[in-house]
Amino acid sequence: MSRVTTPDAPQNPPAPPGAWVPPAAPPFGPPQGAAQVPPGAPVVQPGAYAPPQGYAPPRGYGMPAAPASTAPYGQPPVPVHRSGVLGVVALVLALVATVGAGLFGAIAGFNIGPGAGKGLANLPTDGSWDWSILTPVRDWVLMGEVSFWAGTVLGVWALVQGIVATVTGRGRAAGIAAIVVAALGPIVFGGLVQGFLTAGLAAGTGIGG
Repeated sequence: MSRVTTPDAPQNPPAPPGAWVPPAAPPFGPPQGAAQVPPGAPVVQPGAYAPPQGYAPPRGYGMPAAPASTAPYGQPPVPVHRSGVLGVVALVLALVATVGAGLFGAIAGFNIGPGAGKGLANLPTDGSWDWSILTPVRDWVLMGEVSFWAGTVLGVWALVQGIVATVTGRGRAAGIAAIVVAALGPIVFGGLVQGFLTAGLAAGTGIGG
């Protein structure tokens, strides 16, 4: 009697639909038996050029150049040297306005006194004023007026220029001195004219003996 031979059952029968199938490659690390890559070796993508074993790029190749040593916000600004002529000129103008105008005003005031002193002494007591008293000394009166207005113009000029020189740093010390001298100019002029005019009137009227 013959034996009925049956085919051998497959070693791995197909999984039923919906069953879990293990992946062909392991999920972690290379498959067993694959070549191990030593730590630190460059990883070469498939199809990319791989340098021969033992090759190392020259030192500095492919490395970014070190940045030049610079300040965090660029180069520091170079200080600009400014001339101090503006402040010096303002100081000279202030001295001329104060000393020069005061000197000429004092000379004019003293010479007005002797010429107008006797007329002032003969004025009526009702307080009326006679401009003809100044006729003999009209030149000195004109000199006093010119010195007053010239000193005023130069003093204002020196004051403004001194302020500009102080603010802009073009002769700051001289500019500050010009401001002070120009501000004291009217006081100096008024004091000199008043003192010398009083002395001239005293000499003209004979009060001083």
